[in-house]
Amino acid sequence: MIICPSCKEEIEDDSHFCDQCGQELVYCSSCGRVGMGRRCTYCGGLMISADDMKKKQQEQKKSALGSTSFSMSFLQMSQQGHVDQSVRNPNGVPTLTLYNPSLDIRLVGMNGAIIGRRQGPYAQQLGNCMYISGVHAQLIYKPDSGWCIIDKHSSNGTKLNQRDLQPDIPMSIKSGDIITLANVNLQVMVN
Repeated sequence: MIICPSCKEEIEDDSHFCDQCGQELVYCSSCGRVGMGRRCTYCGGLMISADDMKKKQQEQKKSALGSTSFSMSFLQMSQQGHVDQSVRNPNGVPTLTLYNPSLDIRLVGMNGAIIGRRQGPYAQQLGNCMYISGVHAQLIYKPDSGWCIIDKHSSNGTKLNQRDLQPDIPMSIKSGDIITLANVNLQVMVN
């Protein structure tokens, strides 16, 4: 559910117009929040129509699926000995994927990305996970220690392999680890 920026009534997430007051809904092209006007009051991003927002999300899903497919095939090839283990993405950062097949969640890591139910690039996928905080955790890549996860003072905590994380302390993650965001387990794959 989202809140209409005009009349403040709760309306369905996929609405194009408020069913209470008729206000056309526009979304921030950067953070995805619903609002009014030309610019987002939270991050300053350009506001776009609901149709344009859906197109943008579909394009993001396609690119995420493409990179995930690349990651899966890369992992399968490397396990079979067909790929040099030192080969990485074009930007030099190994690909990070967090996934839970039973919940149909697949998050492709982005350096500095917030993991949350209301903010960050994964909000659309995690929006129905009610125990995950609006800003729950953050992913960062450090050249010396690799991918790390940081708890961002979440309400229900973040665990790495069943150990509670302290807020604002980066913890290295590697393939095979299990990250628990509140009550959602995510398998880690790094390649």
